Amino acid sequence: MNTRMRRAAVAVAATAMAVSLAACGSAKQAEGTNEETKSSGSATGDAVKIGLLLPENQTARYEKFDQPLIEKKVKELTGGKGEVVYANAKQDATVQNSQVDAMITNKVDVLIIDAVDSKAIAGSVKKAKDAGIPVVAYDRLAEGPIDAYTSFDNEEVGRVQGKALLEALGDKAKSGQIVMMNGSVTDPNAALFKKGAHSQLDGKVTVGKEYDTKEWKPENANGNMEAAISALGKDKIVGVYSANDGMAGGIITALKSAGVSPLPPVTGQDAELAGVQRIVAGEQFMSVYKPYAPEAEAAAAMAVALAKGEKLDSIAKSKVDSPTTQGVPSVLVPVVSLTKANIKDTVVKDGVYTVEEICAGKYAADCAKVGLK
Repeated sequence: MNTRMRRAAVAVAATAMAVSLAACGSAKQAEGTNEETKSSGSATGDAVKIGLLLPENQTARYEKFDQPLIEKKVKELTGGKGEVVYANAKQDATVQNSQVDAMITNKVDVLIIDAVDSKAIAGSVKKAKDAGIPVVAYDRLAEGPIDAYTSFDNEEVGRVQGKALLEALGDKAKSGQIVMMNGSVTDPNAALFKKGAHSQLDGKVTVGKEYDTKEWKPENANGNMEAAISALGKDKIVGVYSANDGMAGGIITALKSAGVSPLPPVTGQDAELAGVQRIVAGEQFMSVYKPYAPEAEAAAAMAVALAKGEKLDSIAKSKVDSPTTQGVPSVLVPVVSLTKANIKDTVVKDGVYTVEEICAGKYAADCAKVGLK
């Protein structure tokens, strides 16, 4: 691991330790501010009931990592007495709003919401607040009177992707055009990734085509990439900015189908198993590894604290402004650029995947070439 990677890993570990050791605390707040509010958190002792609403199951992370990590941390913080009530909206904002109604009826003490649509959820967030239920915005900065927020530095994610793409292109950066495959416009993180990437790429590459990809779906990215190849010509594309790994898979399929060889460098995000395997195989240049444990543990710690009516000062060291709420207590987790060079020191070391999982089947020979064993 190089010095930069080692520092990033130390920062992640420190964040996780801070969350684990934090005495759970909370916030009292009113709509539109995080300064002073009516009392929130009605649970008695450790017997808290926390509603967890995740946005979709197209991306592997949510049900493989986020859900079990949050459930585990809630149990740990409450001596096994806390309960997590889970629902997945499967990328439907209307369904997620109905799920909030159900959670209110179920009388949860706190809601953790990863919004399908950050704007469409605002009314439901207010309903929860009016019912005395604090809301923790998870991974995406939801609108409405949220009480806390945890995510990654999302502009930094885009910067990391943009820097990596420039590194991969080298002196070929101006020799052709790149395609930018951004995420869904309903996800506020997508705009931040896009902004961060443009801050690195603008003036250094020529963007031939740029798309905001509906619902982050790989098949939509595949269709966009096919259109870009048709418009620009397969020999004119020198690189592809893909905002996440799922879309990178659809992009790479389109490039292969068009007979593009060698494949241009393609970025990604989320360190999905398929993405890591494509990196090992040389089909995808990089991904952004976002350690889910610190993010999930922060959400659980803030939720338990809010349920008990405690303060968040010992957990949330940052404040973030949403379009509707100022000074939201926040935990922002650092990210790492994942390439062939540091797979063992990141996702393997942290127990996200085993070498056997990554190197299964046809990837065994590729793993041997990069020394992954």
